[in-house]
Amino acid sequence: MGNVPAWAVRLRAARRGELWTQREMARQLAEAADPRTRARLPERDSLIRTIKDWEAGKHQPKDPYRLLYCRVFGMEEAELFSEEPDSTTPGPPHFADEIEALELARRVAASDVGTETLDRLELAVDDLAMAYQGTPPAELLERVRQHLSYVSHLVDAKKTFAEHRRLLTAGGWLALLASTCHIDLRQFEAARTWLRTTAQLAEYAEHAEIAAWCLETEAWQAVTTGDYRRALTLTQGAQAIAPRTSSAYIQATAQEGRIWARLGSGPETRDALNRVARLVSPLSVPEHPEHHYRYDPSKSEAYVATTLSWLGDPAAEPYARQVLTRLESAADGLVRPRRAASARLDLALALLATDQPDEAGQLALTTMTSGVLVPSNYWRAREVIGAIETRRMPEAAELREAYRELSGPE
Repeated sequence: MGNVPAWAVRLRAARRGELWTQREMARQLAEAADPRTRARLPERDSLIRTIKDWEAGKHQPKDPYRLLYCRVFGMEEAELFSEEPDSTTPGPPHFADEIEALELARRVAASDVGTETLDRLELAVDDLAMAYQGTPPAELLERVRQHLSYVSHLVDAKKTFAEHRRLLTAGGWLALLASTCHIDLRQFEAARTWLRTTAQLAEYAEHAEIAAWCLETEAWQAVTTGDYRRALTLTQGAQAIAPRTSSAYIQATAQEGRIWARLGSGPETRDALNRVARLVSPLSVPEHPEHHYRYDPSKSEAYVATTLSWLGDPAAEPYARQVLTRLESAADGLVRPRRAASARLDLALALLATDQPDEAGQLALTTMTSGVLVPSNYWRAREVIGAIETRRMPEAAELREAYRELSGPE
């Protein structure tokens, strides 16, 4: 990289990891600005020239551009503009090794993309989707970004039309997983950007299931912020475009049930649960049930527990206990720490509905101190704490302190 400073390399790598041109980068910076700041930005072509200077290391961006970069990429200023090389420049060694292995295989096979490279890339995509359950989202996001950068590297390589479509499809799944990680980290601006990229790649690849997952993922983001009506529209839109036998269709239907429960609509909730049961009943366990985008029939049981607890149905307690017991025992040989954390919060909410706050508080405390609860689910712990505080229980202070340690200042 010559004498180009680390921060400049980082800016360029972040942009390429998003599959953006410098023109698109200029648009993203403008969109991240508030109306007053946007009015003061230079013309698009002038901003593009400035971006080129920044990426060449001629001079660092100053405010408001530093703030806008941080918003776009969902990163802290110290992380993005540090003068020192770090794990993001060009990437942690074991992440870089994955990409180097793919590139070496491609060069050995041929100078163009080739079937073997695409086969290996698709396997890598599946590996990342299977790692989702047990990998911290920030760590997984770094791996996904490295693979997206490699996809970007291959876009202009020689390939057939079929190979190009496979490459776009792999890129679509990776972009979708990146958006999911950003949602887990509550980096919503970055998540929205990746979702737009996912939708674009799905359109170019003519891949209806990825397009449906894109809407379903956006619906989940809306649920985490309490925008249930928008979430309902999105998840119904996902069902409208998803292939009827796809995992995306089942997931969107299950998500609809959870949203109706948050809205307090019992008949609609139970109708969605019944539809999911009919969809899942003929399914066998997939070869890799931990794959985030392959619907595992046992996942429907966890969703029923969540849905019933959100609805305040008394049946939620025994159902949630059953699900939690199965997850904690890893009876099927799979450890699903995040799903178990969610199941504890489901059970805690169900226990509050049946006036068992002591056990509910202990479950919430266990979950918050487990180290596996991701930021996108903090609100569920906060909901349990709020209910315990309302009851003026002595445990409330300890729970609130544990929550502050978990989430930091809000």
